[in-house]
Amino acid sequence: MTKDSSESFAVSASPVTVFAPAKINLVLRILDRRTDGFHNLWSLMQTVRLEDEVVIRINQEHTDIRLRCDVPSLSADHTNLVYRAAEAVLRRCERRVGVEIVLIKRIPMGAGLGGGSSDAAATIVGLDRALSLGWSSADMAQVGQALGSDVPFFFFAPSAVVTGRGEQVHPVRIAGNRWVVLVNPGFSVETKWAYQELSSSRNQVRPLSDIHGALGRESGISWEQALEVAENDFEAPVFRAHPSLQEIKQALMAQGAEAALLSGSGATVFGIFRNEGEARKAQVHFQTQPRLKVFVVVASSGPLIVKS
Repeated sequence: MTKDSSESFAVSASPVTVFAPAKINLVLRILDRRTDGFHNLWSLMQTVRLEDEVVIRINQEHTDIRLRCDVPSLSADHTNLVYRAAEAVLRRCERRVGVEIVLIKRIPMGAGLGGGSSDAAATIVGLDRALSLGWSSADMAQVGQALGSDVPFFFFAPSAVVTGRGEQVHPVRIAGNRWVVLVNPGFSVETKWAYQELSSSRNQVRPLSDIHGALGRESGISWEQALEVAENDFEAPVFRAHPSLQEIKQALMAQGAEAALLSGSGATVFGIFRNEGEARKAQVHFQTQPRLKVFVVVASSGPLIVKS
């Protein structure tokens, strides 16, 4: 039964701000196609300190979801994942209240960095706080999995092995610190196209390796272990269509990256560096190319940050 907006329940009197981090895929294997048409995947994911902001305020004077974004080209209606996440939360908790959301974007869109999924997760976390719902990470992930395959991961951040369609998340602590150089080429790669290209260009699915399988059962690993097995199945088809992305990867390695990979289906390519100094030196190499967006960020070490 839907609860009336006049019904009394605890809400936050002040805005709740959630910082929504980008993610990178240290490993991304695309496995067999499922009966529902999606693919099983196996990914080791890690958040990085490039963050959008989602600011949420409850207004009991209306019952609308009102979304504003600082990027005019991004829709602010029911097609936006943030709007849909707010709808999903209100539907599950059966409350009719006004929700006012401001989305401040810093993560490039369509970049393979999970910005939309992270924003959706941040919306669920923020509403859980604002409405005093007391949901567990598993509760929130269950709401999020209907919105997108990357969404559940963010409730178990900063690092985890993600399997199935993305709904199965096994947190894994990666010991130590690393800096990440994100190089975005200024164009996007459509995920649906990348899957189609991958499927049409391979004769068979390569099985998951024993090493990856073993990592998926660990509760903690080192950065060295993670980087030894770093790979992304999307690289072959995406690099074939966009050779400039392979050139970025090669340049990151030449600048001293321990590993460099396409993130998700692209188009961002990232390099992992031992310290900030090495990462900043690599950043300088790309600054002569104005079409590129380059970010130097630390690999995150905690969950989504909530401020109220």
